[in-house]
Amino acid sequence: MGDSATARRIEGEFDYVIVGAGTAGCVLANRLTQDPDVTVLLLEAGGKDDYHWIHIPVGYLHCIGNPRTDWLYKTASEKGLNGRALSFPRGRVLGGSSSINGMIYMRGQREDYDNWARVTGDSGWSWESVLPVFKRSEDYHGGASEFHGAGGEWRVEKQRLKWQILETFAQAAQEQGIPATSDFNRGNNEGVGYFDVNQKRGVRWNASKAFLRAAMKRPNLTVVTGALTERVIFDGKRCVGVDYRGDAAHVAYRARARCEVILSAGAVNSPQLLERSGVGDAARLAGIGVDVVEDLRGVGENLQDHLQLRMAFRVNGVRTLNTASAHWWGKLLIGMEYALMQSGPMSMAPSQLGAFAKSDASDPGLTRPDLQYHVQPLSLDRFGEPLHRFNAFTASVCNLRPASRGSIHAVSARAEDAPVIAPNYLSTEHDLRVAANALRLTRRIAASAALARYQPHEILPGLAFQSESELREAAGNIGTTIFHPVGTCRMGRADDADAVVDARLRVRGVVGLRVVDASVMPFITSGNTNSPTLMIAERAAQMLREDRRAGSAASVRSEAMASVPAG
Repeated sequence: MGDSATARRIEGEFDYVIVGAGTAGCVLANRLTQDPDVTVLLLEAGGKDDYHWIHIPVGYLHCIGNPRTDWLYKTASEKGLNGRALSFPRGRVLGGSSSINGMIYMRGQREDYDNWARVTGDSGWSWESVLPVFKRSEDYHGGASEFHGAGGEWRVEKQRLKWQILETFAQAAQEQGIPATSDFNRGNNEGVGYFDVNQKRGVRWNASKAFLRAAMKRPNLTVVTGALTERVIFDGKRCVGVDYRGDAAHVAYRARARCEVILSAGAVNSPQLLERSGVGDAARLAGIGVDVVEDLRGVGENLQDHLQLRMAFRVNGVRTLNTASAHWWGKLLIGMEYALMQSGPMSMAPSQLGAFAKSDASDPGLTRPDLQYHVQPLSLDRFGEPLHRFNAFTASVCNLRPASRGSIHAVSARAEDAPVIAPNYLSTEHDLRVAANALRLTRRIAASAALARYQPHEILPGLAFQSESELREAAGNIGTTIFHPVGTCRMGRADDADAVVDARLRVRGVVGLRVVDASVMPFITSGNTNSPTLMIAERAAQMLREDRRAGSAASVRSEAMASVPAG
């Protein structure tokens, strides 16, 4: 199980040790240290969020695939993607993936959370219960209302640009029965409109700025960057701290937790950290040489992700980013616009226009949207490659509630070894059928009267794919992650043998250990997953504070009883 404490420097003892300074970790560090008598250690494997491209919205292009800010994970070869393997970006920096993501503010649908409440037996996860939690941390551009909060840390703004091609796509979507909407976050996100974004005056607003920077001024919070957590340590079944490496991984440290250790390392790193620590399927742990602390077969299973199908259409007679940035003078003008006004293409989220629709409007059993569009005024062969030299737009469409389930597992006891990530995309008949229907719907939108004047011509996947079997093949050719992995430490009822944590996010079978991040979602939310993760952390902070106060009260009662003379 690793080296002894004597081989390590003792970092100290804290009430709580949090592993991972992504969205959840930043929220927890802030909320827990609001109690001045609570001490918190926050460990982050990456560095500070002082890289300028983090804060310029279009800078995600320089952050994804960059070892300064990204873990650089890759999936295994995927049968459903015709043997392709994908890059699988995850933030490795203060703010985590909120420092490199698309900045889209999205909660999901009412039914998502009602289903969480159903499978956990805890009404606190229902939509009516979580809506006030979303509102508590929100600072919405339109002010406080029935559905939105104002004055919180999590800034939500309108985007600072529009494109004619996107306006026209929205009209075309409406011609296909998708209504216009000005707000995707009221529990029913059906419609087409511009996404709201986590920005502040045209600058990315990540979880580090929103929650961590203020907390770092408090004397009861210690933040350590460059800290690669190797394992959680146990005394029997009680979690008592963590072992990690710092100082460029050359020095071994141990930090102890008086109350709890909280894993907020994300859907990729939390399950493999549990496995390296002896919590997971016993046979799998034996295979990587780790002694079993608790046999939990669900660790690393239940991986869910949104697979986007990137359809691209060449257009005529309308300007897109492809040609606007094709020459040096175009790039200069774009740069000047951002420098002077924090607007224009450099303020762009990766996707500007969104739409939520049903993959089969004739299906009476489909009562809510199961597709999400991310529409962009640009096109390229694949992420990371240059834009095409002609005007075009991309309509990426994803299945919001995939039936496919994958896994993420540690390959050894070494923290340096990347896990095996096997999303198992398009592995069910349901997902293949939805994918083919999604491609058909996108073609109907492109063929609508509103877009006719721009003569859209499909370049990806291409008009050669027409039959059901051909469309399914096309989905495998063009499908790629939209960076929403969840579910690998899912919560559930006490009698659910596959659940990793209970409804209060406590790891089953051990004491003093919780998981608080997107990995606890039993089902993926119907939309972007960053702000739902923030909400999970807000709820967890409440739980932790409640449990600590209850534990303190119990301790006082115990001491009082002990002082009463016998007889």
